[in-house]
Amino acid sequence: MADLFFYGTLCHVPLLEVVLDRPAERIDVVNAVLPGYGAWWVKDHSFPMIAAAAEMQAEGILVRGLNAQDVARLDYYEGGFDFALVDLSVTHAGGCTVAQVYFPAREWQPGPRWSLSGWADRWGAMTVSAAREVMVQFGHKPVAEVQALWPFFCARACAQQLAAKAAPQTLRSCMTRDDVNILRYRPGYNGFFQIKAFDLNHRRFDGSQSDPLSREAYVAFDAALVLPYDPVTDQVMLIEQLRFGPLHRGDPAPWVLEPIAGLVDAGENPVDCARREAVEEAGLTLSDLRPMPKVYPSPGYTTEFFHCFLGVCTLKKRDEGINGVAEENEDIRSHVISFDAAMGLIDSGEINVGPLVMMLLWLARHRADLRAAA
Repeated sequence: MADLFFYGTLCHVPLLEVVLDRPAERIDVVNAVLPGYGAWWVKDHSFPMIAAAAEMQAEGILVRGLNAQDVARLDYYEGGFDFALVDLSVTHAGGCTVAQVYFPAREWQPGPRWSLSGWADRWGAMTVSAAREVMVQFGHKPVAEVQALWPFFCARACAQQLAAKAAPQTLRSCMTRDDVNILRYRPGYNGFFQIKAFDLNHRRFDGSQSDPLSREAYVAFDAALVLPYDPVTDQVMLIEQLRFGPLHRGDPAPWVLEPIAGLVDAGENPVDCARREAVEEAGLTLSDLRPMPKVYPSPGYTTEFFHCFLGVCTLKKRDEGINGVAEENEDIRSHVISFDAAMGLIDSGEINVGPLVMMLLWLARHRADLRAAA
């Protein structure tokens, strides 16, 4: 049996329950401190580090009586973050105990003093959700392979938080998630994307219960989309890039015209994502972003959700070019064209990406007011 001291995110009991795969009442936890050490946020990251610091003590918890399987699960979770176990003496109400502590295996740069409550408020729910995706792979996939997907697990968890505020229900029925019963989950797939296989039944419009249904859902991400528009010259910017959906559908021309777009990172506001993507994909710095519709592009089978914005800006032909993040293998060309030319590309079918069609039609509805105010 082993005793481990935690000073950071694993002091959050819901996360500890996921990693150890058992409820809190079956985990032997006492408050403890580690004298001569302090805990800090890792600079520009959402987790802490620990380092020697005279006259300080790191507050945390001592988890006692962990078996070999427990430690293996903890190593699987923590190992992906480059932490290794070190034996140290910790103090608690019952005295002193030699316990193992996860120390960073690399030289992190410290930020402000660590705050568990501050972390839990912003990152707790997302981290617990992402940890579930990690730990379901325990015993099946190498830790390095799974931890490489950690940012995407967190982004999916962030999407769930963004989804918490429902759209109005004026024409729609008043039914909610409580009227849907997930009967069981079946084996699916968990990677960059996730496929959830499940059985359910639900309340019908006549008040009865449906028969059990077996379905799959493609669990993706939230994305921010931007259509740059110059109301003075009445021009828009479109981007062009290779897309794998058309490629694997058999489309002979899989380079498509789109709005600027990118995945919303964990903890990121969609409007900040929109601004970041405008710089990365088109070299544009956008300050005036106007909200456009927020939509599910294919609600029948995927969780993907789009936060759409109009970027009001000055556009010139010299803004055209080739952009993209090299580390992400992006190869993106931008086009500055008139609004009328863009509408002609809808009519001809050359614009065949639904979100861009929707955003241009939205602009057609509001264009006169935007031009009058310019």
